[in-house]
Amino acid sequence: MATLTVLKFDDSDGATQALEKLEELQKQSLIKVVDAATVSWPQGAKKPKTKQALDMTTIGALDGTFWGLLFGMIFFMPIMGALIGAAAGAIGGAFTDFGIDDRFINDVKGKVTEGTSALFLMSTDAVEDRVTEAFSSMNVEVLATNLSVEAEQKLKSAFQH
Repeated sequence: MATLTVLKFDDSDGATQALEKLEELQKQSLIKVVDAATVSWPQGAKKPKTKQALDMTTIGALDGTFWGLLFGMIFFMPIMGALIGAAAGAIGGAFTDFGIDDRFINDVKGKVTEGTSALFLMSTDAVEDRVTEAFSSMNVEVLATNLSVEAEQKLKSAFQH
């Protein structure tokens, strides 16, 4: 079963540093990173910068469409407003099918704000105590939702390239 985890940092560089740490942990076989993306929202910027972290040729990586839709739902919908209201409802319903509900989206939206960053991570096989220990020196807030096997398969079928 995969876990979609959002690690929120109190500065705009924390997500990049965390991704580097995760790459080290993966080399030690302490976690398997299926896919990842970062959001950086520098102080004074009107909107965040987003970036898919993995090379799209990586086996198991999700299509960039997944991250684009998820980030759109979380960060850019207020900007787009009523112009795409019906489409937003359909997209939101699709994410619910994958185990990503309104509570999760609203929680992330409320916490990842100007001056912060976040790492969105799809992972499996984490040695939780070792991964937690590796991040103990970082000021990080963890928001996570476990995906059922069925939701993970739906997600991969819909968005894997």
